[in-house]
Amino acid sequence: MSQVFSFTGSDDFCPGGPIYPNLKEPNLFLSLGRQVDVYFPLQKRSHFGVPFDISGEWFEQKQKPKQKTSIESLPDECLFEILRRLPAGQDRSVCASVSKRWLMLLSSICKNEICSNGNIGNENKGDDQEFSDEGYLSRSLEGRKATDVRLAAIAVGTASRGGLGKLSIRGCNSDRGVTNVGLKAIAHGCSSLKVFSLWDVATVDDEGLIEIASGCHQLEKLDLCKCPKISNKAIIAVAKNCPNLTELSIESCPNIGNEGLKAIGKWCPNLRSISIKGCSGVGDQGIAGLLSSASFVLTKVKLESLIVSDLSLAVIGHYGFAVTNLVLSCLPNVSEKGFWVMGNGRGLQKLTSIKIECCQGATDIGLEAIGKGCPNVQNFQLRKCAFLSDKGLVSFTKAAPSIESLQLEECHRITQIGLFGVFFNCGAKLKVLTLISCYGIKDLNMELPAISPSESIWSITIRDCPGFGNATLALLGKLCPRLQQVELSGLQGVTDAGFLPLLERSEAGLVKVNLSGCVNVTDRVVLSMVKSHGWTLEVLNLDGCKTVSDASLMAVAGNCPLLSDLDVSRCAITDTGIAALAHGKQFNLEILSLAGCALVSDKSIPSLKKLGHSLAGLNIKRCNAISSRSVDKLLEHLWMCDILY
Repeated sequence: MSQVFSFTGSDDFCPGGPIYPNLKEPNLFLSLGRQVDVYFPLQKRSHFGVPFDISGEWFEQKQKPKQKTSIESLPDECLFEILRRLPAGQDRSVCASVSKRWLMLLSSICKNEICSNGNIGNENKGDDQEFSDEGYLSRSLEGRKATDVRLAAIAVGTASRGGLGKLSIRGCNSDRGVTNVGLKAIAHGCSSLKVFSLWDVATVDDEGLIEIASGCHQLEKLDLCKCPKISNKAIIAVAKNCPNLTELSIESCPNIGNEGLKAIGKWCPNLRSISIKGCSGVGDQGIAGLLSSASFVLTKVKLESLIVSDLSLAVIGHYGFAVTNLVLSCLPNVSEKGFWVMGNGRGLQKLTSIKIECCQGATDIGLEAIGKGCPNVQNFQLRKCAFLSDKGLVSFTKAAPSIESLQLEECHRITQIGLFGVFFNCGAKLKVLTLISCYGIKDLNMELPAISPSESIWSITIRDCPGFGNATLALLGKLCPRLQQVELSGLQGVTDAGFLPLLERSEAGLVKVNLSGCVNVTDRVVLSMVKSHGWTLEVLNLDGCKTVSDASLMAVAGNCPLLSDLDVSRCAITDTGIAALAHGKQFNLEILSLAGCALVSDKSIPSLKKLGHSLAGLNIKRCNAISSRSVDKLLEHLWMCDILY
């Protein structure tokens, strides 16, 4: 024992003899190799004989709490050095599950800080080759699940299992939310990250995003929404470190402004899409700097709720050589002059889709200029353009005859004249027509010029247009003989006299029909539709057609073998109609909605069970005649069907 206390490190300690008197005790330290030593405790307790003295120093020492010696007593610096010598793969994941401390330390280790161990690397070579770091994995954290600990676990767990390619963080845990620490872990362990989305996270600032930019050079898509602490500094770092960036979306980030957008345009040569919404710091200088630098590659531009002027639209019209998709929404400071200059800039020759929403400058003159400057537009959407009239719409369609899809929503100065002017100018190529809440369209007792029927239109949607009547609908039927999809919802002024000509003149065979909210539709319309188009009909919505009864269901049951979606909510349907449907030819019926059918009772349960063989969704909400006991039986029998009750 005296030799132990007098040992100074020289070779006189245990010279030539075994350290352990008991030869079984050397298993306290067993070497696994030259790099790793692992501690193995004894299986049995060793017995020692010690003289007992209650008055001596020994008793006083026994009263003191015994200090345990373990690896947890090591400082973070030492434990970091140990953990960075672990081989990649399962070993690191197992160690990360030991404690939160180990997890956070492992997640703070960069790839270039991991020591490569020769022997251990050879042992795990097969496991490491099984996975590659190409960014195949996708992870999403929302609400309370969005914490730094979860991000650290993702960083460690995905590092050698294909690599993290897509990460979405939406919302934040109010107690332990995402901070810069979590993003730093992702930056250190997920260099393969290509798509990053950060929504509604107020606890992350420039430091966190700069870490992502510094560690994830392969980043291609960045989406920031409601991040008030992120500023131009972080955006500039992204621009300089992520040259592969192709898509950038910024929404409600008040500290991101012109300097950040200029840097994106300068340092991101592959930028294809830019979306900016509700950023008070963005002005004309930022838009001009971005578009002028990325003029030959930028294909999609969306500007919404920004304080920009006519200058921004002039820059788009002059430098938008590659732009194919353009969205301009809620730009209060843009006047008619801005749209006119954009159209006359002659730079939007490749533009195929344009959406203009809530812009006071979208007048007849501005729209005509856009039509002349964008002759290849195919998809055109106008919403809440209060100063646009029939003259501007007709002039636009005349200047851009290649339009295939036209949508007008809440454009109240558009009348029947403008509508049929569209058919006259581009009826040969128009395929989809949508009118939503356009109160100016009403039946007019006037003669229209001769218009040839359009052989290209296959879809028409007329929704919530109260002035739309039988005469206008009958004219549409004459002009559109090749319809396949028809949505005529909320047209309370249309009766059977308006629907029947449209159905009778349709030659191609209707596939999807939506007559929801048309309270004046009767069984006569449904019977005519089923007789003429039952063999092609796949979707039928009669929600709110109060006079539609069992007769319609009986016709559907015998003539619509391809029907997959049927909605007869709030109709005059009874148990008889459900029984007829169950014995019909609906081999493909997947969705059935009976919500609000007060006459459907417990007697329909056997029929619903029979239909359940193919049903994936059943809606029996507000079917008050069906008891809770019958619902329980239905739930037990149709356990694979999603039932709303």
